[in-house]
Amino acid sequence: MIAGGFDAEYLQLPEEVLVTVMRDHQNYFAVEDKTGRLAPHFLAVLNTQADEAGVAVIRHGNARVLRARFNDARFFWEFDQRTPLAERLTLLEHVTFQKDLGSYAVKTERVRKVSARLSALLQERGIALDAAALDQAALLAKTDLTAELVKEFTELQGIVGGLYARAQGYSEPTAAAIYDQYRPVSMDAPVPRTIEGSVLAIADKADTIAGMFGLGLEPTGSKDPFALRRAANGIVKILAESELPLTLSDMAAATGAEAAVEERVVSFFAERVEFYLREVRGQAYDVVKAVLAAGSNDVRDAIARAEAVTAVRGSEDFTAVSAAFKRMKNILTQADESDVSATREEVLQQGDVHPAQRALGNAAAKVSEEFVSLSAGREYVPALQLIATLRPEIDGFFKDVMVMDPDPVVREARLNLLRGLVQTSSRIADFSEIVTAG
Repeated sequence: MIAGGFDAEYLQLPEEVLVTVMRDHQNYFAVEDKTGRLAPHFLAVLNTQADEAGVAVIRHGNARVLRARFNDARFFWEFDQRTPLAERLTLLEHVTFQKDLGSYAVKTERVRKVSARLSALLQERGIALDAAALDQAALLAKTDLTAELVKEFTELQGIVGGLYARAQGYSEPTAAAIYDQYRPVSMDAPVPRTIEGSVLAIADKADTIAGMFGLGLEPTGSKDPFALRRAANGIVKILAESELPLTLSDMAAATGAEAAVEERVVSFFAERVEFYLREVRGQAYDVVKAVLAAGSNDVRDAIARAEAVTAVRGSEDFTAVSAAFKRMKNILTQADESDVSATREEVLQQGDVHPAQRALGNAAAKVSEEFVSLSAGREYVPALQLIATLRPEIDGFFKDVMVMDPDPVVREARLNLLRGLVQTSSRIADFSEIVTAG
């Protein structure tokens, strides 16, 4: 490892540009001072043996190359400032986004519409945001694609646009949204820092996904040439880690896609929620299946339900109740395949009711109202613990009662009891998906 330096005058350039040159183009380590600010030094790995004189030559050579790269960056930065972002809009007409979806100028207008729809929806739901700054950011978001600095350092697209917007006097919400528009670039990367940035990032990604799905260019197997999975992963991560009250269907609808395309997009998003829960949140496969069977439209709600199921699944009562729900679902599936049933009036007028059936019915009725209330408040752990308290009555029912009684009236009454239990609990998860011993 050798240490080198560069002229402090280069620190007038944005830190993002300098670090990118050192890290991504020269494989150097940038150095910060004790206050966390970039210092005019670098570290480089020396993979050969050299004496002191040889090290000095190598240090000088590295510094010379770095100086040349910094000079290039400074030239591009100053050259780009001659053409304000607003004047670059017409240049986007000549930059192709996708041959069937048009230029980046066309995409810009689509993203503005998606952003406006999401913005209106958020404001209806009580979220304060700067709609004008968001629209300005959506308008200018792709203009840095025509900048020389981005052509030289493509990994800085978006970031350069945000820096130029700030340097050219646009509002901070506008500049920050442009800067963050591509976030998160991976599941380990941060999400946009502002509401406006989050909406712009979602709108851009959702427009790309809907457009490609509309052309039939959906990911297949391991093939995903347009990185649509990464885009959808980014949307899911933003929803999971922000306070935006948006659902998957909200985003699909905001794209203005046809109904059939919108439906496929929502399903695609749901697959990415499953990936997020398993690979990012570390939830068990069966927990994820159980939770998503109860719905994935609200990402943060799905996360909360998964965490609750994980928290209680180790208890003996919950394990037993989960096994019982699996049995209930199997019985109901078999019953649905039968064409023999009783009328509602006959069931309600049923005379003799088995004591174990009555006990379970009474216990379920007592638990149901509180369970629904807890679930509505997203208090999922106590709700699941409440369901687990039904274990004695459920065990007694299956021990002493024959559900598929020959009498259709008796049978239907018992099936209705199980249906009610399954439907109530399904607000949180499909417990039949939980793997239990035996």
